[in-house]
Order: sequence, then C-alpha cells, then structure tokens
Amino acid sequence: MRRQPFSYDIVWGSPVGKLGICMHDRRVTRLDYLPASTRLKPASTASGKQLCAGLEAWFRDPGYRFGVRLDLQGTAFQQQVWRQLTRIAPGEVRTYGELAADIGSGARAVGNACRQNPVSIIVPCHRVVATGGPGGYSGKTEGPDLERKCWLLRHEGAVIPALKSA
Repeated sequence: MRRQPFSYDIVWGSPVGKLGICMHDRRVTRLDYLPASTRLKPASTASGKQLCAGLEAWFRDPGYRFGVRLDLQGTAFQQQVWRQLTRIAPGEVRTYGELAADIGSGARAVGNACRQNPVSIIVPCHRVVATGGPGGYSGKTEGPDLERKCWLLRHEGAVIPALKSA
C-alpha cells in the first residue's frame, strides 16, 4: 500500500531546504525536510507565524530558544530521548553512547529514537553524533541528509574532528 504524503500546514524555505510543518491545536506535530520543488505555503495562524519567526531567529542565532508548543507522538522511550535532546546546548554535542549511558539504554536504541524525532531542529537530534564523526541523520549516513546535519552543526559552531570530511 502506498503511503499518502502529509498535508502540511506550512511549507517554509530555510537555508537547509524546504521544511514541511504540521500543526494541531496550535502545537507543532511534525517538521520534515521536503524536496526543493515543493511549493511554499505561508503560515496562516498566529501559532504558525510564531513558529516561522522562531525558525528565522534560530537560523540567525543558533542560541535562540524555541518557545513553541509541541505535540510529539512516540513511545515512552522516544519521549525520554527527545527530552534529553532538548537539554543539549547549541554548539555542544553528545555521542549516542553518552546519551544512552545517561538514560540506561543502548546507543543503537538512542539512534533509532533520534531517527524517529518528528520535529528536528526544534528538538535538536543533530547534536547527537557518533564517537568518530557526525554519525547519521534521518537514518542516512551519507548524502543530503548527512550534509544537512553537518550544516546544522557548523551553524551552531560545534567542533567535530571528522566533520570536515563529511
């Protein structure tokens, strides 16, 4: 069966590509990277406009703290990992193993929870890296997804030795 695409409330142009955003009851539920050919769709609600203003602020200053409300659907474990991600400061990184040790889990499980993060950038899964380099992003270890992660890390001023070649 073919999966139907999401109906995005907002399609916003960012320095790392078009972002499709879903909202429900003034809360952000999804933020996805979309193909460059996707048509922009401006925010039409106050909460959507607030989110777009927050994204603009974050892309100007990665120290900006998002004040939007989230409605994240996931398992209790995923929720736990996502809460930990929000505690990693801009420009800092943690390895999958370090984060796993903090919550008494395994690095692979943490990586899977990061991959399922429905609102990347806002819940900064890009700040979790492998021991020897950037690791993966959106389940990919090369190509445009990993290039986005490296861009986000550089934007925040994160220093990872293997990042220069990624």
